[in-house]
Amino acid sequence: MGRLYLALLHYPVKNKDGDTIASAITNLDLHDIARAARTYGVTKFFVVTPLFDQQQLAQKIVEHWQQRIGASYNPDRREALDLIRIKESVFDVLEDIRVMGDKPARLVATSAAATDSKCLSFSDFRQMLENGDDQSYLLALGTAWGLTEAFVEHADYLLAPIPGTTGYNHLSVRSAASIMLDRLCGSD
Repeated sequence: MGRLYLALLHYPVKNKDGDTIASAITNLDLHDIARAARTYGVTKFFVVTPLFDQQQLAQKIVEHWQQRIGASYNPDRREALDLIRIKESVFDVLEDIRVMGDKPARLVATSAAATDSKCLSFSDFRQMLENGDDQSYLLALGTAWGLTEAFVEHADYLLAPIPGTTGYNHLSVRSAASIMLDRLCGSD
């Protein structure tokens, strides 16, 4: 099976006006996505921000559950947060994956918006993961109003949006991550 890595990008993402910004770290995103990543066998979960104060905040949250009172209070949470690595850029993430001895990771962007020619269905991506060719994939999730168009254009693939049933399409990133991981790695 291919190796799946997950990255929660706080940059480069968009605000509601479409401007490129760096968004803030949220405690719930780290906890909930790490727990989903651990549940579905993600190799590592990267939290990406160029902002030093946000890196420190993320590290403080992770350390609380890995080394401080949280480690003994909730060992299951510790196990999940052990997957987290904090990086300054997606390029640092890709280099980290390479250093771990994997093949260069294929970058898979996500978006709730309409897709383009690089669109990859969940079933096709799942089949790629199950192919057994030891290929590594980095699934990139955007915070705020999503990944920038420039980032998406740079990706190898764009994962199809999660279709709802009402026309409303504004899931939290942690909800979207759980749905995606279940579709890609869950049992039928």
